[in-house]
Amino acid sequence: MKKSIIALATALTIVFNANTIQAKTNTTELTAIEMADSQLQSVYDAYFTVKDALIKSDSKLTSAKAATLLTAITAVKMDKLKSNEHTVWMKVVKKLTADAKSISSTTDLKKQRETFKSLSKSTYDLIKVSNPEQPIYKQYCPMADADWLSKEKAVKNPYYGSSMLTCGNVVETIK
Repeated sequence: MKKSIIALATALTIVFNANTIQAKTNTTELTAIEMADSQLQSVYDAYFTVKDALIKSDSKLTSAKAATLLTAITAVKMDKLKSNEHTVWMKVVKKLTADAKSISSTTDLKKQRETFKSLSKSTYDLIKVSNPEQPIYKQYCPMADADWLSKEKAVKNPYYGSSMLTCGNVVETIK
Protein backbone atom coordinates (compact mmCIF):
# COMPACT_ATOMS: atom_id res chain seq x y z
CA MET A 1 0.00 0.00 0.00
CA LYS A 2 2.82 2.37 0.95
CA LYS A 3 4.60 1.67 -2.37
CA SER A 4 1.35 2.35 -4.28
CA ILE A 5 0.92 5.73 -2.57
CA ILE A 6 4.54 6.67 -3.30
CA ALA A 7 4.15 5.56 -6.93
CA LEU A 8 0.91 7.56 -7.27
CA ALA A 9 2.50 10.63 -5.68
CA THR A 10 5.49 10.33 -8.02
CA ALA A 11 3.24 9.96 -11.05
CA LEU A 12 1.17 12.99 -10.03
CA THR A 13 4.33 15.03 -9.49
CA ILE A 14 5.60 14.09 -12.96
CA VAL A 15 2.27 14.97 -14.60
CA PHE A 16 2.06 18.25 -12.66
CA ASN A 17 5.63 19.21 -13.64
CA ALA A 18 5.00 18.30 -17.30
CA ASN A 19 1.85 20.44 -17.35
CA THR A 20 3.71 23.33 -15.72
CA ILE A 21 6.50 23.12 -18.30
CA GLN A 22 3.95 22.95 -21.13
CA ALA A 23 2.05 25.94 -19.74
CA LYS A 24 5.28 27.95 -19.50
CA THR A 25 6.18 26.99 -23.07
CA ASN A 26 2.73 28.02 -24.32
CA THR A 27 2.98 31.31 -22.43
CA THR A 28 6.43 31.96 -23.88
CA GLU A 29 5.19 31.22 -27.41
CA LEU A 30 2.15 33.42 -26.88
CA THR A 31 4.30 36.21 -25.48
CA ALA A 32 6.61 35.99 -28.51
CA ILE A 33 3.61 36.19 -30.85
CA GLU A 34 2.11 39.09 -28.91
CA MET A 35 5.48 40.88 -28.94
CA ALA A 36 5.73 40.52 -32.72
CA ASP A 37 2.20 41.87 -33.10
CA SER A 38 2.80 44.72 -30.68
CA GLN A 39 6.14 45.57 -32.32
CA LEU A 40 4.41 46.83 -35.42
CA GLN A 41 1.07 47.70 -33.86
CA SER A 42 2.61 50.71 -32.12
CA VAL A 43 4.00 51.87 -35.48
CA TYR A 44 0.60 51.48 -37.13
CA ASP A 45 -1.19 53.24 -34.27
CA ALA A 46 1.25 56.15 -34.48
CA TYR A 47 0.81 56.32 -38.28
CA PHE A 48 -2.95 56.66 -37.82
CA THR A 49 -2.47 59.53 -35.35
CA VAL A 50 -0.32 61.36 -37.91
CA LYS A 51 -3.05 60.84 -40.51
CA ASP A 52 -5.71 62.12 -38.11
CA ALA A 53 -3.67 65.24 -37.35
CA LEU A 54 -3.34 65.92 -41.08
CA ILE A 55 -7.10 65.54 -41.48
CA LYS A 56 -7.46 68.30 -38.88
CA SER A 57 -4.90 70.40 -40.81
CA ASP A 58 -3.01 70.87 -37.53
CA SER A 59 0.66 71.11 -38.45
CA LYS A 60 1.93 71.33 -34.86
CA LEU A 61 -0.05 68.26 -33.82
CA THR A 62 1.11 66.47 -36.98
CA SER A 63 4.70 67.25 -36.08
CA ALA A 64 4.23 65.94 -32.55
CA LYS A 65 2.49 62.77 -33.73
CA ALA A 66 5.27 62.15 -36.26
CA ALA A 67 7.77 62.38 -33.40
CA THR A 68 5.75 59.69 -31.60
CA LEU A 69 5.83 57.62 -34.78
CA LEU A 70 9.59 58.00 -34.95
CA THR A 71 9.85 56.72 -31.37
CA ALA A 72 7.67 53.71 -32.26
CA ILE A 73 9.81 52.95 -35.32
CA THR A 74 13.06 53.06 -33.36
CA ALA A 75 11.57 50.85 -30.62
CA VAL A 76 10.87 47.96 -32.99
CA LYS A 77 13.00 44.93 -32.22
CA MET A 78 13.61 43.33 -35.60
CA ASP A 79 14.42 39.93 -34.13
CA LYS A 80 10.87 39.77 -32.74
CA LEU A 81 9.23 40.23 -36.15
CA LYS A 82 7.83 37.39 -38.21
CA SER A 83 10.02 36.42 -41.15
CA ASN A 84 7.88 38.10 -43.83
CA GLU A 85 7.51 41.26 -41.70
CA HIS A 86 11.26 41.35 -41.07
CA THR A 87 11.96 41.17 -44.80
CA VAL A 88 9.67 44.10 -45.57
CA TRP A 89 10.83 46.00 -42.47
CA MET A 90 14.41 45.87 -43.74
CA LYS A 91 13.26 47.37 -47.05
CA VAL A 92 11.18 50.20 -45.58
CA VAL A 93 12.68 51.14 -42.21
CA LYS A 94 15.09 53.78 -43.55
CA LYS A 95 12.33 55.47 -45.54
CA LEU A 96 9.85 55.25 -42.65
CA THR A 97 12.42 56.81 -40.34
CA ALA A 98 13.36 59.56 -42.80
CA ASP A 99 9.70 60.41 -43.47
CA ALA A 100 8.78 60.49 -39.77
CA LYS A 101 11.81 62.73 -39.07
CA SER A 102 10.90 65.02 -41.95
CA ILE A 103 7.27 65.40 -40.86
CA SER A 104 8.23 65.90 -37.21
CA SER A 105 10.83 68.55 -38.00
CA THR A 106 8.51 70.96 -39.82
CA THR A 107 5.24 72.73 -39.24
CA ASP A 108 4.77 73.38 -42.96
CA LEU A 109 1.52 71.53 -43.62
CA LYS A 110 2.16 71.31 -47.36
CA LYS A 111 5.55 69.63 -46.79
CA GLN A 112 4.06 67.32 -44.16
CA ARG A 113 1.35 66.20 -46.56
CA GLU A 114 3.81 65.67 -49.39
CA THR A 115 6.02 63.49 -47.17
CA PHE A 116 2.96 61.64 -45.87
CA LYS A 117 2.53 60.18 -49.37
CA SER A 118 5.81 58.32 -49.04
CA LEU A 119 5.15 57.43 -45.40
CA SER A 120 1.83 55.89 -46.44
CA LYS A 121 3.49 53.83 -49.18
CA SER A 122 6.04 52.33 -46.76
CA THR A 123 3.39 51.71 -44.11
CA TYR A 124 1.17 50.02 -46.70
CA ASP A 125 4.00 47.68 -47.75
CA LEU A 126 4.51 46.70 -44.12
CA ILE A 127 0.88 46.36 -43.07
CA LYS A 128 0.14 44.28 -46.16
CA VAL A 129 2.29 41.41 -44.77
CA SER A 130 1.19 41.83 -41.16
CA ASN A 131 -2.31 40.36 -41.21
CA PRO A 132 -3.90 43.16 -39.18
CA GLU A 133 -6.46 42.28 -36.51
CA GLN A 134 -9.06 44.57 -38.04
CA PRO A 135 -9.61 45.55 -41.69
CA ILE A 136 -7.42 48.40 -42.88
CA TYR A 137 -8.63 50.44 -45.83
CA LYS A 138 -6.26 51.74 -48.46
CA GLN A 139 -7.83 54.93 -49.76
CA TYR A 140 -6.95 57.08 -52.73
CA CYS A 141 -7.34 60.77 -53.50
CA PRO A 142 -7.25 61.57 -57.24
CA MET A 143 -6.66 65.27 -56.57
CA ALA A 144 -3.46 64.55 -54.62
CA ASP A 145 -2.74 61.40 -56.65
CA ALA A 146 -1.92 59.72 -53.38
CA ASP A 147 -2.95 56.86 -51.12
CA TRP A 148 -3.30 56.59 -47.37
CA LEU A 149 -4.42 53.98 -44.86
CA SER A 150 -7.42 54.17 -42.57
CA LYS A 151 -9.09 52.03 -39.93
CA GLU A 152 -12.45 53.43 -41.07
CA LYS A 153 -14.11 52.77 -44.40
CA ALA A 154 -15.47 56.32 -44.52
CA VAL A 155 -13.10 58.61 -46.42
CA LYS A 156 -11.46 61.42 -44.45
CA ASN A 157 -8.79 62.91 -46.65
CA PRO A 158 -5.48 63.83 -44.94
CA TYR A 159 -4.19 65.64 -48.03
CA TYR A 160 -6.85 68.35 -48.06
CA GLY A 161 -8.45 68.24 -44.63
CA SER A 162 -11.77 70.05 -44.28
CA SER A 163 -11.53 71.70 -47.72
CA MET A 164 -12.05 68.32 -49.43
CA LEU A 165 -12.66 65.99 -46.51
CA THR A 166 -14.48 63.23 -48.39
CA CYS A 167 -12.49 63.38 -51.63
CA GLY A 168 -11.31 59.90 -52.43
CA ASN A 169 -12.38 56.31 -52.32
CA VAL A 170 -11.46 52.91 -50.87
CA VAL A 171 -9.28 51.03 -53.33
CA GLU A 172 -8.35 48.02 -51.20
CA THR A 173 -9.32 46.31 -47.95
CA ILE A 174 -6.43 44.67 -46.11
CA LYS A 175 -7.40 41.87 -43.71
